[in-house]
Amino acid sequence: MPAHIPLPLVHEPRPGTFAVGDGTSIGADGDARRAAWVLHDVLAGAGVRAPVVPAADPAATIVLRVAAPVRDSAEGYRLTVTPGRAVLEGGSAEALARAVQTFRQLLPPAALRRAPVGDAPPEIGCCVIEDAPRFAWRGVHLDVARRFMPVAFLLRFIDLAALHRLNVVHLHLTDDQGWRIEIPAHPRLTDVGSWRTETVVGRTGTFDGTPHGGFYTLDDLREIVAYAAQRSITVVPEIDLPGHVQSVLAAYPELGNTGQPVEVRRTWGISTNVLAPTEEALAFARDVLDTVLDVFPGPWVHLGGDECPRTEWRESPAAAARAAELGLASVDELQSWFLRRLHEHVTGRGRRVVGWDEVADDGGMPADTVVMAWRGSEHGIKAMAAGHDVVMSPEDVTYFDHYQDGGDGEPLAIGGLTTVEDVAAWEPPSGGGPGRLLGVQGQHWTEYLPTPAAVEYVAFPRLSALAEVAWTAPERRDAADLLRRLPAHLRRLDALGVNYRPLDGPRPAQRGGTGRRQRA
Repeated sequence: MPAHIPLPLVHEPRPGTFAVGDGTSIGADGDARRAAWVLHDVLAGAGVRAPVVPAADPAATIVLRVAAPVRDSAEGYRLTVTPGRAVLEGGSAEALARAVQTFRQLLPPAALRRAPVGDAPPEIGCCVIEDAPRFAWRGVHLDVARRFMPVAFLLRFIDLAALHRLNVVHLHLTDDQGWRIEIPAHPRLTDVGSWRTETVVGRTGTFDGTPHGGFYTLDDLREIVAYAAQRSITVVPEIDLPGHVQSVLAAYPELGNTGQPVEVRRTWGISTNVLAPTEEALAFARDVLDTVLDVFPGPWVHLGGDECPRTEWRESPAAAARAAELGLASVDELQSWFLRRLHEHVTGRGRRVVGWDEVADDGGMPADTVVMAWRGSEHGIKAMAAGHDVVMSPEDVTYFDHYQDGGDGEPLAIGGLTTVEDVAAWEPPSGGGPGRLLGVQGQHWTEYLPTPAAVEYVAFPRLSALAEVAWTAPERRDAADLLRRLPAHLRRLDALGVNYRPLDGPRPAQRGGTGRRQRA
Protein backbone atom coordinates (compact mmCIF):
# COMPACT_ATOMS: atom_id res chain seq x y z
CA MET A 1 0.00 0.00 0.00
CA PRO A 2 1.42 3.47 -0.85
CA ALA A 3 2.79 5.43 2.09
CA HIS A 4 0.34 8.31 1.86
CA ILE A 5 1.14 11.57 3.65
CA PRO A 6 -1.23 12.86 4.85
CA LEU A 7 -3.01 9.62 5.63
CA PRO A 8 -6.48 9.25 4.03
CA LEU A 9 -9.45 8.29 6.14
CA VAL A 10 -10.09 5.12 4.13
CA HIS A 11 -7.82 3.23 1.73
CA GLU A 12 -9.10 -0.19 0.70
CA PRO A 13 -6.78 -2.10 -1.67
CA ARG A 14 -8.48 -4.09 -4.44
CA PRO A 15 -7.07 -6.79 -6.76
CA GLY A 16 -5.24 -5.77 -9.89
CA THR A 17 -3.38 -2.74 -11.24
CA PHE A 18 -4.20 0.21 -13.46
CA ALA A 19 -1.66 1.15 -16.13
CA VAL A 20 -1.14 4.81 -16.98
CA GLY A 21 0.36 4.85 -20.46
CA ASP A 22 -0.47 4.91 -24.13
CA GLY A 23 -4.20 5.31 -24.60
CA THR A 24 -4.73 7.12 -21.30
CA SER A 25 -7.02 10.13 -21.53
CA ILE A 26 -8.59 12.30 -18.85
CA GLY A 27 -12.32 12.97 -18.98
CA ALA A 28 -13.64 16.10 -17.31
CA ASP A 29 -16.25 18.82 -17.79
CA GLY A 30 -16.91 22.22 -16.25
CA ASP A 31 -15.41 22.76 -12.80
CA ALA A 32 -13.57 19.43 -13.01
CA ARG A 33 -11.36 20.56 -15.87
CA ARG A 34 -9.03 22.67 -13.70
CA ALA A 35 -7.92 19.63 -11.69
CA ALA A 36 -7.85 17.55 -14.89
CA TRP A 37 -5.26 19.85 -16.44
CA VAL A 38 -3.10 19.66 -13.30
CA LEU A 39 -3.23 15.85 -13.59
CA HIS A 40 -2.42 16.17 -17.30
CA ASP A 41 0.76 18.08 -16.41
CA VAL A 42 1.70 15.56 -13.72
CA LEU A 43 1.41 12.66 -16.15
CA ALA A 44 3.33 14.55 -18.84
CA GLY A 45 6.38 14.41 -16.58
CA ALA A 46 6.09 10.62 -16.60
CA GLY A 47 6.04 10.65 -20.38
CA VAL A 48 2.31 9.99 -20.57
CA ARG A 49 0.44 12.09 -23.11
CA ALA A 50 -3.06 12.09 -21.68
CA PRO A 51 -5.38 14.51 -23.46
CA VAL A 52 -8.24 16.10 -21.56
CA VAL A 53 -11.52 15.09 -23.21
CA PRO A 54 -15.22 15.36 -22.29
CA ALA A 55 -16.18 13.16 -19.36
CA ALA A 56 -18.65 11.21 -21.49
CA ASP A 57 -15.96 10.23 -24.01
CA PRO A 58 -15.77 6.42 -23.92
CA ALA A 59 -12.00 6.66 -24.43
CA ALA A 60 -11.53 8.42 -21.06
CA THR A 61 -9.70 6.05 -18.74
CA ILE A 62 -9.34 8.60 -15.92
CA VAL A 63 -12.54 10.48 -15.15
CA LEU A 64 -12.91 13.51 -12.88
CA ARG A 65 -16.39 14.67 -11.98
CA VAL A 66 -18.09 17.02 -9.59
CA ALA A 67 -20.79 14.99 -7.86
CA ALA A 68 -22.38 14.78 -4.44
CA PRO A 69 -20.19 15.87 -1.50
CA VAL A 70 -18.16 13.08 0.05
CA ARG A 71 -18.30 12.74 3.84
CA ASP A 72 -20.23 16.01 4.10
CA SER A 73 -17.11 18.00 3.27
CA ALA A 74 -16.50 20.60 0.56
CA GLU A 75 -13.06 19.04 0.07
CA GLY A 76 -14.07 15.42 0.56
CA TYR A 77 -13.37 13.09 -2.34
CA ARG A 78 -13.63 9.48 -3.48
CA LEU A 79 -11.01 7.82 -5.68
CA THR A 80 -11.90 4.46 -7.26
CA VAL A 81 -9.25 2.62 -9.24
CA THR A 82 -10.07 -0.54 -11.20
CA PRO A 83 -7.93 -2.30 -13.83
CA GLY A 84 -9.71 -0.43 -16.61
CA ARG A 85 -10.50 2.99 -15.16
CA ALA A 86 -9.82 5.49 -12.40
CA VAL A 87 -12.65 7.75 -11.20
CA LEU A 88 -12.04 10.83 -9.05
CA GLU A 89 -15.14 12.50 -7.67
CA GLY A 90 -16.16 15.00 -5.04
CA GLY A 91 -18.55 17.83 -4.38
CA SER A 92 -16.37 20.69 -5.65
CA ALA A 93 -13.37 21.67 -7.73
CA GLU A 94 -11.41 21.84 -4.47
CA ALA A 95 -12.30 18.23 -3.68
CA LEU A 96 -11.01 17.10 -7.07
CA ALA A 97 -7.80 19.07 -6.54
CA ARG A 98 -7.15 17.03 -3.39
CA ALA A 99 -8.06 13.78 -5.19
CA VAL A 100 -5.51 14.55 -7.92
CA GLN A 101 -2.76 14.91 -5.33
CA THR A 102 -3.69 11.57 -3.77
CA PHE A 103 -3.64 10.00 -7.25
CA ARG A 104 -0.18 11.56 -7.65
CA GLN A 105 0.96 9.73 -4.50
CA LEU A 106 -0.40 6.44 -5.86
CA LEU A 107 2.05 6.68 -8.77
CA PRO A 108 5.51 5.14 -8.30
CA PRO A 109 8.00 7.83 -7.20
CA ALA A 110 9.89 7.68 -10.50
CA ALA A 111 6.73 8.90 -12.24
CA LEU A 112 7.06 12.22 -10.39
CA ARG A 113 10.25 13.12 -12.22
CA ARG A 114 10.28 15.65 -15.04
CA ALA A 115 10.97 13.04 -17.68
CA PRO A 116 10.47 9.27 -17.83
CA VAL A 117 13.31 7.13 -16.45
CA GLY A 118 11.99 3.74 -17.57
CA ASP A 119 10.33 2.10 -20.57
CA ALA A 120 7.31 0.58 -18.83
CA PRO A 121 4.22 2.75 -18.20
CA PRO A 122 3.60 3.54 -14.53
CA GLU A 123 1.09 1.35 -12.74
CA ILE A 124 -0.92 1.91 -9.59
CA GLY A 125 -2.66 -0.59 -7.40
CA CYS A 126 -6.43 -0.81 -7.61
CA CYS A 127 -8.17 0.63 -4.57
CA VAL A 128 -10.98 2.74 -3.16
CA ILE A 129 -10.05 5.85 -1.18
CA GLU A 130 -12.48 8.07 0.68
CA ASP A 131 -11.14 11.13 2.37
CA ALA A 132 -11.91 14.56 3.82
CA PRO A 133 -9.80 17.10 5.73
CA ARG A 134 -9.79 17.76 9.43
CA PHE A 135 -9.21 21.53 9.20
CA ALA A 136 -10.33 24.21 6.75
CA TRP A 137 -6.99 26.11 7.05
CA ARG A 138 -3.96 23.97 6.28
CA GLY A 139 -1.24 26.49 5.75
CA VAL A 140 2.40 27.13 5.07
CA HIS A 141 4.09 30.52 5.47
CA LEU A 142 7.16 31.80 3.65
CA ASP A 143 9.06 34.98 4.51
CA VAL A 144 10.21 36.52 1.23
CA ALA A 145 10.88 39.93 2.80
CA ARG A 146 14.11 39.11 4.61
CA ARG A 147 15.33 36.93 1.73
CA PHE A 148 13.91 37.52 -1.71
CA MET A 149 12.95 34.25 -3.38
CA PRO A 150 12.49 33.92 -7.17
CA VAL A 151 9.07 33.38 -8.68
CA ALA A 152 10.08 29.93 -9.95
CA PHE A 153 10.74 28.78 -6.39
CA LEU A 154 7.41 30.13 -5.15
CA LEU A 155 5.64 28.10 -7.85
CA ARG A 156 7.60 25.02 -6.83
CA PHE A 157 6.80 25.65 -3.15
CA ILE A 158 3.10 25.91 -4.03
CA ASP A 159 3.28 22.62 -5.89
CA LEU A 160 4.91 20.92 -2.89
CA ALA A 161 2.20 22.35 -0.65
CA ALA A 162 -0.42 20.92 -3.01
CA LEU A 163 1.23 17.48 -2.93
CA HIS A 164 0.63 17.50 0.84
CA ARG A 165 -3.01 18.65 0.42
CA LEU A 166 -2.31 22.00 2.05
CA ASN A 167 -4.62 24.78 0.90
CA VAL A 168 -3.09 28.08 2.09
CA VAL A 169 0.26 29.64 1.16
CA HIS A 170 0.94 32.73 3.27
CA LEU A 171 3.52 35.13 1.79
CA HIS A 172 5.22 37.56 4.18
CA LEU A 173 5.86 40.30 1.62
CA THR A 174 7.15 43.23 3.70
CA ASP A 175 9.46 43.80 6.63
CA ASP A 176 12.27 46.01 7.91
CA GLN A 177 14.75 44.24 5.63
CA GLY A 178 12.85 44.61 2.36
CA TRP A 179 9.64 45.50 0.54
CA ARG A 180 8.67 42.92 -2.08
CA ILE A 181 5.45 44.05 -3.79
CA GLU A 182 5.10 46.63 -6.55
CA ILE A 183 2.78 49.51 -5.55
CA PRO A 184 2.37 51.82 -8.56
CA ALA A 185 1.16 54.75 -6.44
CA HIS A 186 4.31 54.60 -4.29
CA PRO A 187 7.24 53.69 -6.58
CA ARG A 188 9.96 54.37 -4.00
CA LEU A 189 8.80 51.31 -2.07
CA THR A 190 10.49 49.17 -4.71
CA ASP A 191 13.03 51.70 -6.03
CA VAL A 192 14.44 52.16 -2.52
CA GLY A 193 12.70 49.85 -0.06
CA SER A 194 13.28 46.58 -1.90
CA TRP A 195 17.10 46.70 -1.59
CA ARG A 196 19.47 46.70 1.37
CA THR A 197 23.12 47.50 0.89
CA GLU A 198 24.39 44.39 2.67
CA THR A 199 23.38 41.72 5.16
CA VAL A 200 24.76 40.70 8.54
CA VAL A 201 26.72 37.43 8.43
CA GLY A 202 25.33 34.90 10.91
CA ARG A 203 25.87 36.19 14.44
CA THR A 204 29.31 37.62 13.73
CA GLY A 205 28.37 41.31 13.66
CA THR A 206 30.15 41.61 10.33
CA PHE A 207 28.49 42.19 6.94
CA ASP A 208 28.77 40.49 3.59
CA GLY A 209 29.17 43.70 1.57
CA THR A 210 26.69 42.41 -1.04
CA PRO A 211 23.46 44.24 -1.92
CA HIS A 212 20.38 42.07 -1.55
CA GLY A 213 16.89 42.67 -2.85
CA GLY A 214 14.23 42.28 -5.45
CA PHE A 215 10.48 42.59 -5.71
CA TYR A 216 7.50 40.99 -7.40
CA THR A 217 5.75 42.89 -10.15
CA LEU A 218 1.99 42.79 -10.18
CA ASP A 219 2.13 40.32 -13.06
CA ASP A 220 4.53 38.14 -11.06
CA LEU A 221 2.00 38.04 -8.26
CA ARG A 222 -0.90 37.38 -10.61
CA GLU A 223 1.05 34.42 -12.00
CA ILE A 224 1.67 33.09 -8.49
CA VAL A 225 -2.00 33.50 -7.55
CA ALA A 226 -3.20 31.83 -10.76
CA TYR A 227 -0.79 28.91 -10.39
CA ALA A 228 -1.99 28.37 -6.83
CA ALA A 229 -5.64 28.66 -7.87
CA GLN A 230 -5.16 25.90 -10.43
CA ARG A 231 -4.30 23.70 -7.43
CA SER A 232 -7.12 25.13 -5.28
CA ILE A 233 -4.65 26.89 -3.00
CA THR A 234 -5.33 30.37 -1.62
CA VAL A 235 -2.40 32.78 -1.45
CA VAL A 236 -2.67 35.01 1.63
CA PRO A 237 -0.61 38.23 1.31
CA GLU A 238 0.88 39.80 4.43
CA ILE A 239 1.65 43.52 4.63
CA ASP A 240 3.11 43.98 8.11
CA LEU A 241 1.79 47.12 9.84
CA PRO A 242 2.31 49.41 11.74
CA GLY A 243 5.67 47.95 12.84
CA HIS A 244 8.29 46.08 10.82
CA VAL A 245 8.25 49.05 8.41
CA GLN A 246 11.86 50.29 8.28
CA SER A 247 11.94 49.55 4.54
CA VAL A 248 8.87 51.81 4.14
CA LEU A 249 10.53 54.62 6.08
CA ALA A 250 13.71 54.28 4.02
CA ALA A 251 11.55 55.21 1.04
CA TYR A 252 9.15 57.64 2.73
CA PRO A 253 10.63 58.93 6.02
CA GLU A 254 7.80 61.45 6.38
CA LEU A 255 5.49 58.56 7.35
CA GLY A 256 7.53 57.94 10.50
CA ASN A 257 7.55 59.57 13.91
CA THR A 258 10.85 61.43 13.53
CA GLY A 259 10.90 62.28 9.83
CA GLN A 260 14.58 61.37 9.82
CA PRO A 261 16.01 59.23 6.99
CA VAL A 262 16.75 55.58 7.71
CA GLU A 263 18.18 52.74 5.64
CA VAL A 264 16.61 49.42 4.78
CA ARG A 265 17.63 47.34 7.77
CA ARG A 266 20.78 45.24 7.32
CA THR A 267 20.45 43.22 10.54
CA TRP A 268 17.78 40.98 12.05
CA GLY A 269 15.74 41.58 15.18
CA ILE A 270 13.00 44.14 15.84
CA SER A 271 13.32 47.73 14.64
CA THR A 272 11.92 50.52 16.80
CA ASN A 273 10.92 52.39 13.62
CA VAL A 274 7.12 52.32 13.29
CA LEU A 275 4.55 54.31 11.35
CA ALA A 276 3.29 57.55 12.87
CA PRO A 277 -0.37 57.56 13.98
CA THR A 278 -1.36 60.06 11.30
CA GLU A 279 -3.96 60.30 8.60
CA GLU A 280 -1.12 60.42 6.07
CA ALA A 281 0.23 57.05 7.24
CA LEU A 282 -3.27 55.57 7.18
CA ALA A 283 -3.85 56.87 3.65
CA PHE A 284 -0.56 55.29 2.56
CA ALA A 285 -1.55 51.94 4.10
CA ARG A 286 -4.95 52.07 2.38
CA ASP A 287 -3.27 52.75 -0.97
CA VAL A 288 -1.07 49.72 -0.48
CA LEU A 289 -3.99 47.53 0.54
CA ASP A 290 -6.03 48.62 -2.46
CA THR A 291 -3.33 47.22 -4.73
CA VAL A 292 -3.09 44.06 -2.63
CA LEU A 293 -6.85 43.54 -2.75
CA ASP A 294 -6.86 43.94 -6.51
CA VAL A 295 -4.09 41.38 -7.08
CA PHE A 296 -4.99 38.79 -4.43
CA PRO A 297 -8.64 37.69 -4.84
CA GLY A 298 -8.71 35.33 -1.85
CA PRO A 299 -10.88 35.96 1.21
CA TRP A 300 -8.03 36.85 3.59
CA VAL A 301 -5.52 39.70 3.93
CA HIS A 302 -2.88 39.53 6.66
CA LEU A 303 -1.99 42.83 8.36
CA GLY A 304 0.83 41.50 10.55
CA GLY A 305 0.49 43.49 13.76
CA ASP A 306 3.33 41.67 15.52
CA GLU A 307 6.35 43.03 17.38
CA CYS A 308 5.43 46.72 17.20
CA PRO A 309 7.54 48.59 19.76
CA ARG A 310 5.89 51.60 21.41
CA THR A 311 9.26 53.31 21.91
CA GLU A 312 8.85 56.05 19.31
CA TRP A 313 5.23 56.72 20.22
CA ARG A 314 6.15 57.06 23.91
CA GLU A 315 8.87 59.54 23.02
CA SER A 316 6.71 61.55 20.61
CA PRO A 317 4.61 64.50 21.85
CA ALA A 318 2.65 64.29 18.58
CA ALA A 319 1.79 60.63 19.21
CA ALA A 320 0.75 61.41 22.78
CA ALA A 321 -1.47 64.23 21.57
CA ARG A 322 -2.97 61.96 18.93
CA ALA A 323 -3.77 59.27 21.50
CA ALA A 324 -5.44 61.85 23.75
CA GLU A 325 -7.42 63.27 20.81
CA LEU A 326 -8.67 59.77 20.00
CA GLY A 327 -9.65 59.12 23.62
CA LEU A 328 -7.17 56.26 24.04
CA ALA A 329 -5.89 55.28 27.47
CA SER A 330 -2.27 55.56 26.29
CA VAL A 331 -0.08 55.50 23.19
CA ASP A 332 0.09 51.73 23.64
CA GLU A 333 -3.41 51.54 22.12
CA LEU A 334 -2.37 53.32 18.92
CA GLN A 335 -1.56 50.01 17.20
CA SER A 336 -5.07 48.70 17.80
CA TRP A 337 -6.54 52.03 16.61
CA PHE A 338 -4.42 51.94 13.45
CA LEU A 339 -5.27 48.33 12.61
CA ARG A 340 -8.96 48.84 13.32
CA ARG A 341 -9.06 51.60 10.71
CA LEU A 342 -7.45 49.27 8.19
CA HIS A 343 -9.83 46.51 9.23
CA GLU A 344 -12.71 48.80 8.21
CA HIS A 345 -11.09 49.35 4.83
CA VAL A 346 -10.42 45.66 4.14
CA THR A 347 -13.80 44.39 5.32
CA GLY A 348 -15.48 47.17 3.37
CA ARG A 349 -14.20 45.44 0.25
CA GLY A 350 -15.59 42.09 1.33
CA ARG A 351 -12.42 40.52 2.71
CA ARG A 352 -11.39 39.26 6.11
CA VAL A 353 -8.41 40.45 8.18
CA VAL A 354 -5.80 38.11 9.65
CA GLY A 355 -3.16 39.13 12.19
CA TRP A 356 -0.54 37.68 14.50
CA ASP A 357 -1.80 37.23 18.05
CA GLU A 358 -0.57 40.65 19.27
CA VAL A 359 -3.56 42.14 17.42
CA ALA A 360 -5.73 40.91 20.31
CA ASP A 361 -3.69 43.00 22.83
CA ASP A 362 -4.11 46.62 23.98
CA GLY A 363 -7.61 47.26 22.73
CA GLY A 364 -7.86 44.29 20.42
CA MET A 365 -9.58 43.86 17.07
CA PRO A 366 -13.14 43.10 15.93
CA ALA A 367 -14.15 39.51 16.56
CA ASP A 368 -14.17 38.64 12.86
CA THR A 369 -10.37 39.07 12.75
CA VAL A 370 -8.57 35.74 12.36
CA VAL A 371 -5.79 35.39 14.94
CA MET A 372 -2.58 33.47 14.27
CA ALA A 373 -1.37 32.23 17.66
CA TRP A 374 2.43 32.26 17.36
CA ARG A 375 3.54 33.14 20.92
CA GLY A 376 1.99 29.94 22.23
CA SER A 377 -1.21 27.95 21.96
CA GLU A 378 -2.53 29.67 25.09
CA HIS A 379 -2.84 32.89 23.06
CA GLY A 380 -5.00 31.01 20.57
CA ILE A 381 -7.23 29.61 23.30
CA LYS A 382 -7.63 33.12 24.75
CA ALA A 383 -8.47 34.52 21.31
CA MET A 384 -11.10 31.82 20.70
CA ALA A 385 -12.67 32.64 24.05
CA ALA A 386 -12.92 36.26 22.86
CA GLY A 387 -14.74 35.16 19.71
CA HIS A 388 -11.88 35.05 17.19
CA ASP A 389 -11.29 32.25 14.74
CA VAL A 390 -7.74 31.00 15.23
CA VAL A 391 -4.97 29.40 13.21
CA MET A 392 -2.61 27.65 15.59
CA SER A 393 0.97 28.58 14.66
CA PRO A 394 2.92 28.25 17.94
CA GLU A 395 6.61 28.99 17.70
CA ASP A 396 7.66 25.95 19.72
CA VAL A 397 6.30 23.42 17.20
CA THR A 398 5.46 25.14 13.88
CA TYR A 399 8.45 27.47 13.36
CA PHE A 400 10.60 25.51 10.96
CA ASP A 401 13.49 27.98 11.10
CA HIS A 402 14.36 26.22 14.38
CA TYR A 403 17.05 23.55 14.59
CA GLN A 404 15.92 20.06 13.63
CA ASP A 405 18.33 18.18 15.85
CA GLY A 406 20.23 18.76 19.10
CA GLY A 407 23.59 17.53 17.80
CA ASP A 408 26.36 19.14 15.80
CA GLY A 409 26.39 19.49 12.04
CA GLU A 410 23.11 21.32 11.49
CA PRO A 411 23.08 24.53 9.46
CA LEU A 412 22.96 27.74 11.46
CA ALA A 413 19.41 28.49 12.63
CA ILE A 414 17.71 31.24 14.56
CA GLY A 415 17.51 29.01 17.65
CA GLY A 416 15.08 26.63 19.31
CA LEU A 417 14.68 22.94 18.61
CA THR A 418 11.76 21.39 16.73
CA THR A 419 12.17 17.82 15.53
CA VAL A 420 10.02 15.98 13.04
CA GLU A 421 8.96 13.76 15.97
CA ASP A 422 7.75 16.88 17.83
CA VAL A 423 5.60 17.90 14.88
CA ALA A 424 4.23 14.40 14.30
CA ALA A 425 3.16 14.11 17.95
CA TRP A 426 1.57 17.58 18.20
CA GLU A 427 -2.15 17.84 18.84
CA PRO A 428 -3.37 21.45 18.44
CA PRO A 429 -5.64 22.44 21.34
CA SER A 430 -9.10 23.60 20.39
CA GLY A 431 -9.97 25.34 23.66
CA GLY A 432 -13.52 26.49 24.01
CA GLY A 433 -15.64 29.53 23.35
CA PRO A 434 -17.43 31.16 20.47
CA GLY A 435 -14.33 31.29 18.25
CA ARG A 436 -13.30 28.32 16.11
CA LEU A 437 -10.01 26.55 15.53
CA LEU A 438 -9.69 27.07 11.77
CA GLY A 439 -6.52 25.06 11.42
CA VAL A 440 -2.74 25.06 11.66
CA GLN A 441 0.19 26.53 9.78
CA GLY A 442 3.96 26.01 9.48
CA GLN A 443 6.28 29.05 9.37
CA HIS A 444 9.52 29.62 7.44
CA TRP A 445 11.27 32.82 8.54
CA THR A 446 14.32 33.38 6.39
CA GLU A 447 16.93 35.27 8.42
CA TYR A 448 19.12 32.16 8.24
CA LEU A 449 17.64 30.68 5.06
CA PRO A 450 19.40 32.52 2.24
CA THR A 451 18.46 30.19 -0.63
CA PRO A 452 15.55 28.07 -1.86
CA ALA A 453 17.60 24.96 -1.04
CA ALA A 454 17.96 26.16 2.56
CA VAL A 455 14.19 26.68 2.80
CA GLU A 456 13.51 23.17 1.53
CA TYR A 457 16.05 21.73 3.98
CA VAL A 458 14.20 23.13 7.01
CA ALA A 459 10.72 22.58 5.55
CA PHE A 460 10.91 18.88 4.84
CA PRO A 461 10.12 16.45 6.32
CA ARG A 462 8.66 18.60 9.13
CA LEU A 463 6.08 20.18 6.82
CA SER A 464 5.07 16.68 5.69
CA ALA A 465 4.36 15.81 9.31
CA LEU A 466 2.40 19.02 9.87
CA ALA A 467 0.31 18.29 6.77
CA GLU A 468 -0.90 15.12 8.46
CA VAL A 469 -1.74 17.05 11.64
CA ALA A 470 -3.75 19.46 9.48
CA TRP A 471 -5.56 16.89 7.33
CA THR A 472 -6.01 13.59 9.13
CA ALA A 473 -8.65 13.07 11.83
CA PRO A 474 -7.19 12.60 15.34
CA GLU A 475 -8.60 9.08 15.71
CA ARG A 476 -6.82 8.08 12.49
CA ARG A 477 -3.51 9.77 13.28
CA ASP A 478 -0.58 7.90 14.79
CA ALA A 479 2.79 9.63 15.14
CA ALA A 480 4.79 6.40 15.09
CA ASP A 481 3.00 5.23 11.96
CA LEU A 482 3.68 8.57 10.26
CA LEU A 483 7.38 8.22 11.00
CA ARG A 484 7.31 4.69 9.51
CA ARG A 485 5.73 6.07 6.32
CA LEU A 486 8.14 8.98 5.94
CA PRO A 487 11.06 7.10 4.30
CA ALA A 488 8.84 5.99 1.42
CA HIS A 489 7.39 9.49 1.11
CA LEU A 490 10.89 10.95 0.96
CA ARG A 491 11.48 8.91 -2.20
CA ARG A 492 8.77 11.08 -3.78
CA LEU A 493 10.64 14.18 -2.63
CA ASP A 494 13.84 12.69 -4.07
CA ALA A 495 12.12 12.32 -7.43
CA LEU A 496 10.98 15.94 -7.22
CA GLY A 497 14.52 17.10 -6.39
CA VAL A 498 13.65 18.46 -2.94
CA ASN A 499 16.62 19.29 -0.70
CA TYR A 500 15.03 17.75 2.42
CA ARG A 501 16.88 16.87 5.62
CA PRO A 502 17.44 13.10 5.82
CA LEU A 503 15.87 11.37 8.79
CA ASP A 504 19.24 9.96 9.88
CA GLY A 505 21.09 13.27 10.11
CA PRO A 506 22.16 16.47 8.35
CA ARG A 507 23.34 16.62 4.80
CA PRO A 508 26.88 17.80 4.10
CA ALA A 509 27.16 21.60 4.27
CA GLN A 510 27.33 21.99 0.50
CA ARG A 511 23.83 20.49 0.21
CA GLY A 512 22.23 21.86 3.39
CA GLY A 513 23.35 25.30 2.42
CA THR A 514 23.83 27.58 5.45
CA GLY A 515 27.00 26.64 7.30
CA ARG A 516 27.97 25.12 10.63
CA ARG A 517 25.81 25.30 13.69
CA GLN A 518 26.12 28.00 16.31
CA ARG A 519 24.04 28.26 19.44
CA ALA A 520 21.96 31.38 20.07
